Amino acid sequence: MANQDKIKRLIELRNQARLGGGEKRIEAQHSKGKFTARERIEMLLDDGSFEEFDMFVTHRCTNFGMDKKKILGDGVVTGHGTIDGRVVYVFAQDFTVFGGSLSETFAQKICKVMDMAMKVGAPVIGINDSGGARIQEGVTSLAGYAEIFERNILASGVIPQISAIFGPCAGGAVYSPALTDFIMMTQQTSYMFVTGPKVVKTVTGEDISVEDLGGAHVHSSKSGVSHFELENEEEGIMLIRKLLSYLPQNNLEEPPLVECHDPIDRVEDSLNSIIPDNPNQPYDMKEVIYSIVDDGEFLEVHRNYAKNIIVGFCRMGGASVGVVANQPNFLAGVLDCDASRKAARFVRFCDAFNIPILTLVDVPGFLPGSGQEYAGIITHGAKLMFAYGEATVPKVTITLRKSYGGAHDVMSCKQLRGDLNYAWPTAEIAVMGASGAIEVLEGRKLREIEDPEERKKFIAQKEQEYNEAFANPYQAASYGYIDDVIEPRNTRFRIIRGFQSLQTKKLTNPPKKHSNIPL
Repeated sequence: MANQDKIKRLIELRNQARLGGGEKRIEAQHSKGKFTARERIEMLLDDGSFEEFDMFVTHRCTNFGMDKKKILGDGVVTGHGTIDGRVVYVFAQDFTVFGGSLSETFAQKICKVMDMAMKVGAPVIGINDSGGARIQEGVTSLAGYAEIFERNILASGVIPQISAIFGPCAGGAVYSPALTDFIMMTQQTSYMFVTGPKVVKTVTGEDISVEDLGGAHVHSSKSGVSHFELENEEEGIMLIRKLLSYLPQNNLEEPPLVECHDPIDRVEDSLNSIIPDNPNQPYDMKEVIYSIVDDGEFLEVHRNYAKNIIVGFCRMGGASVGVVANQPNFLAGVLDCDASRKAARFVRFCDAFNIPILTLVDVPGFLPGSGQEYAGIITHGAKLMFAYGEATVPKVTITLRKSYGGAHDVMSCKQLRGDLNYAWPTAEIAVMGASGAIEVLEGRKLREIEDPEERKKFIAQKEQEYNEAFANPYQAASYGYIDDVIEPRNTRFRIIRGFQSLQTKKLTNPPKKHSNIPL
């Protein structure tokens, strides 16, 4: 065969591989409102930056007539490219080839990309659109999943891992995304579950739709499995690019520093009056966040899950910062099982990737009741405490209003190695609120007062005394637990200055194989 013929053959094979399962299947994919694996990669990466691996790989299965059905690439597109000029590794499952089902060689392709990403210290982005394990391959398919899982585990906390669920993801396939740092799902076209509706119906008798069992909304609002709920794939692609802009390439690098055009000493007068006079009245913590971050830009994570706590990324003075904030607008900002777990995972992610943590506190306590106790609020609350106490990144904490009881300790207090702990003049730092405290402290006296009016007067007087003593930041400041009481309008400046002063912070935990976080 002449050289020109060989080159022609190469070009033909490349074109064949790029077609995946063929035109008909590509059309079927488009008819569902979904893009193909290659289209997704093209949209995600910088123009012309994609370098593909293993385009000519095929499966090795001979069972059930599979030896007569071989497609180049075998159902997953893998390689590397750049996003905003920074190297990333990517794999995209191709639903047009055997329904995106995972074979032994399919798994090997993904493992190769993950191994390369670990070698060079670059993020991995996985785009999931798969019917699950390739049944014809039996145990080798299951072994392939386990090989991927092991790499997800070893890469955790070393390189950022992002999973985009742009189609089905069921059975054993769900565990790879579950081991990664962030999961995003598209409305109506993606789902995740361990067992599908048919099996559920057979085993439990429950009749449930695919969407209600494992759709994007369910996992982003009820289970918390998904961090982002997307309207469509384009939104997901843009979100991955945005998310990566806040993250370092790996755990040994610092997050990107961008030029900041928003003055660091910008004064925000509205903050001086944002806290209502009535301590039981809510306000929106997001208004505080948007007013102090660079250019009002905040990328919220887990927006629809455990809304009583807010987590997400912003920039302050051009530097990436992770924000954890109680939300008085939802359940009065109390900590419950879900909020504690959500915040703990986020704090640990930030700590793993050298992202400083800003904590905005307005927490009346942990949510009481048998439901929470039976669900393990003690263990879940301990997760958040553990995460903050273990974190060695710079930590700045601002107490805006309430900071009561155990919840005060959990929200990055000075004793959990908070570096800078500031409070607004409206801060109330105490074991509990006035009404509860008076019931405990003056219980005997209250029982002795028979006249309701007199009792009411007595309670009012004692509550006022208690509030004067405790419903302020000055007792905590007198012990040095609060470093300074600051004027709310200067909050942005004080935070940025604080983080700048902590840039050279060095702190290490005692040597150990690993900690045993309460799970």
